Amino acid sequence: MTKTQSRQSGQQATQPTQSTRGTAANTDLGTKPIGRLAVSLAIPAVVAQACNALYTIIDRLFLAHIPDVGDLAMTGVGVCFPITLAVSAFAMLVGMGGGPLSSIALGRGDRDLAERYLGTSVAAIVAIALALPTVLQILKAPILTLFGASPATLPYAVDFLTVYLSGTIFVQLSLGLNTFITAQGRARVAMVSVLIGALSSLALDPLFIFVLDMGVRGAALANVIAQGLSALWVLRFLASQRSAIRLRIRNIRFTRMLGPMLFLGVSPFIMQITESVIQVVFNSSLQRYGGDAYVGAMTIMTSLMQLIFVFSQGISQGVQPIIGYNYGAGLYDRVRRAYRGTMAVQVAINCTMTTMFAIFPAFFASLFTSDPAIADVVTRTLPYFVCGMGVFGIQNVVQCAFVGMGQAKPSLFLAIFRKLILLVPLALVLPELGFGTTGVFVAEPISDITSALTAGALFAWYARRLLQED
Repeated sequence: MTKTQSRQSGQQATQPTQSTRGTAANTDLGTKPIGRLAVSLAIPAVVAQACNALYTIIDRLFLAHIPDVGDLAMTGVGVCFPITLAVSAFAMLVGMGGGPLSSIALGRGDRDLAERYLGTSVAAIVAIALALPTVLQILKAPILTLFGASPATLPYAVDFLTVYLSGTIFVQLSLGLNTFITAQGRARVAMVSVLIGALSSLALDPLFIFVLDMGVRGAALANVIAQGLSALWVLRFLASQRSAIRLRIRNIRFTRMLGPMLFLGVSPFIMQITESVIQVVFNSSLQRYGGDAYVGAMTIMTSLMQLIFVFSQGISQGVQPIIGYNYGAGLYDRVRRAYRGTMAVQVAINCTMTTMFAIFPAFFASLFTSDPAIADVVTRTLPYFVCGMGVFGIQNVVQCAFVGMGQAKPSLFLAIFRKLILLVPLALVLPELGFGTTGVFVAEPISDITSALTAGALFAWYARRLLQED
């Protein structure tokens, strides 16, 4: 198999014309040493992921300290987490499909094609941002009850979600279009866009929650304003001459390119949307077998797991443009070095963080709550809940590489395998078999370890076919 044939076998993008094929993109993605390039892109991406995680973590930390009702408010907002995940999942459906394809197009020297992917993405994002919050606003109360809200926590969940959904357009634009900034190797610019939102949220949260006494509504309003500022930054950059992929009014329309974009983006979309499903299963099972204390404990533990995801997803997203660009350019040795180095770094970082959580669970619980019942649950269950996350980086890197190379099918399989085939059934069945709440918590490490081993084997098989040299 030749290099050209290998690229065609995994490519979802339209081939560039001969006149544009030789036009080099203004990027160092195909020339700089892999190690130095990966660090320069991964560090800003990790910071950006950390800022994204801060949106929910900061809310919960501040809400937990509201006098008298802090734990109920934190738990209520935690019940909203699956819905906020779903909102961001739709942004990833578009952005994580269009971004990698635009990166591949840049690798082939076709800037016009990359810009048309961007314009089509904006049209799709605006349509989603109009339809999605309308449906959720109408059905929010029954959905939240189904997701594990109790009579005590439902009012807080409804108050938060009502305000949060009003800013859906900002979430869609900031998350969905930021991928087009990283796709051109401008990780620092992408980092700044998220940093603007996170710092704004950090400043506004205490003002709205405590000073203006707005409670959970204040936390949601701070989030909306912060995402709005981030979205404005992203749009301003993409429309400027500094961007290698320019946002042009004439390209903002639905085109046939939407199909390949959604096909590739469905894998990260399912990864995110199934995370929402998992939170629903966790919360409803824990509410049934343990009550509000266990739901509150899960809210804390998912917040801590987000810190692990910060590094896993940040490093992967930083390296993905390297993989996409060099795969599009046929530089397969650079692709191999990129994912191998990323794999080693991710496993090392994840193992270090899970060890810290396992050794000091009481300390991490105390950061979020003073309720002894919730703290006791976290202290007892956190060590085995996170123990599989040490190797989770393997699956994360593999999916990143598949998406970067335009390989939708294997990436989609891995997304479904870990969560829908393993985690959700285990979280539902194990409690029924007599394990109770323990069954919910041990479902996570079983799924993490099994899916990581499967992902590693699957990628080894695909790599021999896709990255074959002449």
